[in-house]
Amino acid sequence: MSAARIKKGDKVVILAGKDKGRTGTVLQMFPKEEKVLVEGVNVHAKHRKPDQANPQGGIDRKPAPLHISNVAIAGADGKPTRVRFEDRDGKKVRVAVKSGETL
Repeated sequence: MSAARIKKGDKVVILAGKDKGRTGTVLQMFPKEEKVLVEGVNVHAKHRKPDQANPQGGIDRKPAPLHISNVAIAGADGKPTRVRFEDRDGKKVRVAVKSGETL
């Protein structure tokens, strides 16, 4: 498997779907499924019936995973940028293509 261009904790911009243009932080990665979980984006609601554990019932809202192709790293200006790998000081680092800054 190749090195990950997006990692947990990265600030990302949504490129497609109902949340297009919104930004959020990556909470979790699913590399085998090629999906990411982004905070506050792609939130789905699950209606729960009352039971003994939750006598009130209600609506549970939680983020659902997005395909990794629908997100891009947010640069310093908040706009999406691609990522490339460079060798700096003998270490392999992720670099934003637009600005050249190290991620």
